Parts: sequence; structure tokens; C-alpha cells
Amino acid sequence: MATVFVPTPLRRLTGGQSKIEVPGEDIAGLIASLEAHYPGFQERMLDEKGEIKRFINIFVNDTEVRTLQGKATPVHATDQVSIIPAMAGGW
Repeated sequence: MATVFVPTPLRRLTGGQSKIEVPGEDIAGLIASLEAHYPGFQERMLDEKGEIKRFINIFVNDTEVRTLQGKATPVHATDQVSIIPAMAGGW
């Protein structure tokens, strides 16, 4: 199972856990597993068309999945997956 690093805004879905392990052969499968184990994850990650929301960045081993194969990016048991929501603000 891949290790998923959960950003602070989504930790309320995981009972405060910052790091979890869930199965999935690719990013789409990983998101489905996150939803099955932690309801509400999918709606925060995917838009109404089922695509990764534009303000959510997902990295597999430090490479953003949009530069790989998107939701079809393979995920292996030793991979580290980071979910990074875009930050807003400043002046």
C-alpha cells in the first residue's frame, strides 16, 4: 500500500492522521480507496467531471501527476503520495 501524506485541511476526514496507507494501482484507484476508507475525500479531490480539481496537486515521489499520466499514474507499495492544495492569499 502506498503512503499518502494528508494536508491539514483534509485531516478531519482521517481522524487527524497526517499519514495513511491505502491500496490503489493508480491515482484513480487510490482516490477511490481514500473515499471508501474516509468518506468525503473524493468530493474534495475531484471536480464534477471526475478530474482532479485544478487547485489540488498530487505528487507521486515528488513528481506532480499532471506531468505523468494524471489519474492513470501508477502507484506502487513503496510510493509516497502527497496531496497539496493550492494556497491563496497574499497581497
